[in-house]
Amino acid sequence: MTTELVKNIDWIGHVDWSVRDFHSFDTFRGATYNSYLIRDTKTAVIDAVKGLYAQHLLQHIAEKTEPAKVDYVVCNHAEPDHAGGLATLMANLPNAVLLCNAKCRESLAAYFDIGNWKIQVVSPEDKISLGNRTLNFVNTPMVHWPESMFTYIPEEQLLFSMDAFGQHLATSERFDDQYNLETILTEAKSYYANIITPYSKQVLRTLEVAAKIPIKMIAPSHGLIWRTNVSKIVEAYQNWAGGNYAPKVLILFDSMWDSTTQMAEAILDGAAQESDKVDVQLLHVRRTTLTRIATEMLDAAAVALGSATLNLQIMPQMASVITYLRGLKFTSKSAIAFGSYGWAHAGSDQLDRWIEETGWTRLTKPIDAKFRPTPEILEHCRNAGQLLAKAALDVGN
Repeated sequence: MTTELVKNIDWIGHVDWSVRDFHSFDTFRGATYNSYLIRDTKTAVIDAVKGLYAQHLLQHIAEKTEPAKVDYVVCNHAEPDHAGGLATLMANLPNAVLLCNAKCRESLAAYFDIGNWKIQVVSPEDKISLGNRTLNFVNTPMVHWPESMFTYIPEEQLLFSMDAFGQHLATSERFDDQYNLETILTEAKSYYANIITPYSKQVLRTLEVAAKIPIKMIAPSHGLIWRTNVSKIVEAYQNWAGGNYAPKVLILFDSMWDSTTQMAEAILDGAAQESDKVDVQLLHVRRTTLTRIATEMLDAAAVALGSATLNLQIMPQMASVITYLRGLKFTSKSAIAFGSYGWAHAGSDQLDRWIEETGWTRLTKPIDAKFRPTPEILEHCRNAGQLLAKAALDVGN
């Protein structure tokens, strides 16, 4: 099945209803691999699909035109979920020239034998005429690979945005105004948090470039196409990339015999009692996916990290969490560390050092409880929760 974006420009991608893991990204709503076909005096395909589904893509192309009539294939991004089908595509489109930037060509050469491919390296100065429409190119390095780029059709004010503005969301619909907007934005937030966050500075630079061109429609490489709520997703990206946090406290913890659980709940109580304007989230990390944790972390202004001590270390899943968060490079948060221990404490100290290394603002020294937290320790936790809420309100306002 194909879908028309505007006259003679169609979605020809593949919906992956069953995928649930995308290199450790939790895709419980599935995913799409979006490819697009432009038919003009000349014909162009924008991006391929994951290698497993290349034959589906060829079938969709054949429904609209003869494969021999395809003049160009544009590769905006060399990651295998988009470029994986290129080898099959180029082998079955005998007259097609691959358009990509120089870094993309290098990346594709590492994945494929491109010796027989017809390749034209393009740059932002190049304009490829299709007849009544033109392909323009915008390099977007590290959003989110070095070779990433956008393709833009000025005559339609249509931006093919590669992974930017995308979501992992399988649906029979294709456009943002055909599906629940809150769900789309939730999935877009999750996608940003888990994939794009480390490159937020580059995102801000890219948004500055995008602001200089009129955009009526954004067609990403994953998820639904933005045609009605373009301004909302652009504004969301500006907020996420700019670190515009919500008045939100996130409490992450792991516990052995519920002592650290009691401390986490006391922090929750303190934060909730401080103000009803603060959103407080309590997540047991062994019962929560890394994807959910990162998504909640994205707009949290203040964070509490807690762990019991196990073999002079933090709990294993908490170690996994901070390793994951370290790579995502969340910045400028207020934080505290807490935890329980038996004969030797170490967990909260390790979390406190991680907070310091990350460059977050430490609101208190680590809060420790030997075996069971005393009423005094729990009161200390409630006070810490109040500090977190105040910090979140200061940033959120």
